[in-house]
Amino acid sequence: MLVLAGALPDFRLQSESGDSATRIAVTAAAGAGVFGLLSALVWPLLVRALLLVPALVLGLLVFFLNGSLLLIALRLNPSGHGEAAPETAVVVAAVMSAVASATGAALAVRDDDAYRRRLYRLADRRRRRATGRPGPSTPGVVFLQLDGVGHGVLREAIGKGLMPTAARWLDGKRPTHRLRPWRTDWSSQTGASQLGILHGSNHDVPAFRWYEKDTQEVMVCNRPTSAAELQRRAVAHTRDGGLLTAGGASRGNLFSGGADELALVLSVAARRGRDNRSRAGYFAYFSDPANAVRTAMSFVAEVFKETGQSTRARLQRRRPRVKRGGLYPFVRAFATVVERDVVVAAVIGDMLAGRNAVYADLVAYDEVAHHSGPRSRDAERILERLDRSLALIEKVAEHAPRPYRIVVLSDHGQSPGETFLTRYGLSLGNLVRAGCGLPVPRGARRTHSGAEARTAVRAALRRPVEEREERRGPAGRRSEPLVLASGNLGLVSFPDVAHRMSREEIDRRHPALLSTLANHPGIGFLLVRSEEHGGLVLGAHGAEVPVGRLDDEHPGPLADFGPGAADAVRRTHTFPHTADIMVNSWYDPVGGEVLAFEEQIGSHGGLGGAQGHPFLLSPLTLSAPAGADRDPTGPDTGLVGAATEPVGPDTGLVGAATEPVGPDTGLVGAERVHDVLRRWLRECDGAQVPLPSHPDEQAA
Repeated sequence: MLVLAGALPDFRLQSESGDSATRIAVTAAAGAGVFGLLSALVWPLLVRALLLVPALVLGLLVFFLNGSLLLIALRLNPSGHGEAAPETAVVVAAVMSAVASATGAALAVRDDDAYRRRLYRLADRRRRRATGRPGPSTPGVVFLQLDGVGHGVLREAIGKGLMPTAARWLDGKRPTHRLRPWRTDWSSQTGASQLGILHGSNHDVPAFRWYEKDTQEVMVCNRPTSAAELQRRAVAHTRDGGLLTAGGASRGNLFSGGADELALVLSVAARRGRDNRSRAGYFAYFSDPANAVRTAMSFVAEVFKETGQSTRARLQRRRPRVKRGGLYPFVRAFATVVERDVVVAAVIGDMLAGRNAVYADLVAYDEVAHHSGPRSRDAERILERLDRSLALIEKVAEHAPRPYRIVVLSDHGQSPGETFLTRYGLSLGNLVRAGCGLPVPRGARRTHSGAEARTAVRAALRRPVEEREERRGPAGRRSEPLVLASGNLGLVSFPDVAHRMSREEIDRRHPALLSTLANHPGIGFLLVRSEEHGGLVLGAHGAEVPVGRLDDEHPGPLADFGPGAADAVRRTHTFPHTADIMVNSWYDPVGGEVLAFEEQIGSHGGLGGAQGHPFLLSPLTLSAPAGADRDPTGPDTGLVGAATEPVGPDTGLVGAATEPVGPDTGLVGAERVHDVLRRWLRECDGAQVPLPSHPDEQAA
């Protein structure tokens, strides 16, 4: 405070007539003491109120409230000589809190010497309190999900030296971990993958968002009410509470996994009660003003960083590129700073408390890669930060009351490519409208793709489609189709028909629609229901193959999408809420590119490329991922093979413990990954989740 009083003109610690050095020092000490007392007593109450405020305004409120506390402290100062302008008080309070954080006065997410000293003190304090009460001797497990990091991206990052912690685990003098890829379901996105991983079932999750005709609602995986319903369905389907039901903690996830300890878990956000609100997890971290100010300052810095990076990309005219203005800089800062700090701090607290199992999701890479590209420099910097978080958690494990096994995994990858709208000048929704003979925007009609759509309509109907007829629409037109996008996966539903429409019904209503979609160069294939053949996959030039006849030797329109595509499509066809028309975009097997139906240059959600190949990075002390508990019940849940080949173009091995696995072998499906994680928990400490009651399962 003395230094700041000398440097800032609107902040003083003496009367106008001047005071002695001793009196000024006493005033500064009293002011700092009152400020610290208010921070300790009043700040936690303010944070409780902050839980009701949207997270994106949290940064500004932190600075404002901290400055207000300093003004109050100066007014309560016994000397009565302290004074500061409101804007100056904000600066002074921020600097004081930042200094407190840097000197290790609070549990912040840091990896410097001050933070390590804080860890030692915390560990010693816990050991003294636990004298005479031995802690668990069996290992706990920490599952860290690096959202959206594909197997190939991880290996490239290790090879470039961006992730030295992961590299040391795999390629050190004594490798401690093994790296294996696994293959997602058709719906290669966090909702389907994490539900399967945490709850053992992602049945009837056809995409990130889809329309359910029986309830007339759109389900969205990252909507609290939808996440709660999906979790309820999964629990009912498996009759198991989840992976974390015995002494577990769920941090930053869409679903709880059955854990009692929750922070930032979306599926409980819709519940009433303070402990169940999605923001309740912020309290433990932001109840310390030093944490709050440090994270808020990083938040603001990240907003400016994103603004600079997007401006540079625009000036350099990089391609592909999407708009990154509006609220996106704040969304990115929340994902890369606030969510990371809160989740990592929660994991640290769980480890120091000796919890049995922790599952945490770090979403930073996925958010940045969507807008900057999976292999962009922006995304690489996020990978460097994530590796520092791994190193920090590894250090914490040395001081925890029990040993911990650290498992790192991802839920999906990302495939690069420009958007469908950029490539063809119209969205998937407008292409569907054109195929239905409905009006499309005038701008889309002038594009190459708009002309293709109209030509396909004319050819199918064998008559011209007049401009005025398009504007007016057919007489007695039924309700328009609902088109939803999940990365490069599109879903077309007809809300006025209560059941899943068949190919024959669609052709009778809109004779040009299916041919318009199937023959468009930006579309890879379609899945529809056929009254004659059951599931039917449609491709360009009239290709039609029943899903029952598809396999890796006879893939039909799925040839470019690699082994396992037929099994994934066949499984999705059995879901009760599969859309009337499932649309997967074009995929380039040489360049690995897809076309996103959303505004993303790094996308996931369907079939095609790296998006379907996440990874498992597990300690060698745990059994190899192959050979999960459950017997395969179909191609969507089984393990295929043991010895394997490298994935895609990233064929280099990293480390002696790395096991190459090709896309046609290894772990298939998120439900199978759940079985592996469940087995690892049992290996560490007996039954961490409820044991199966069926005799056959126990024998397995």
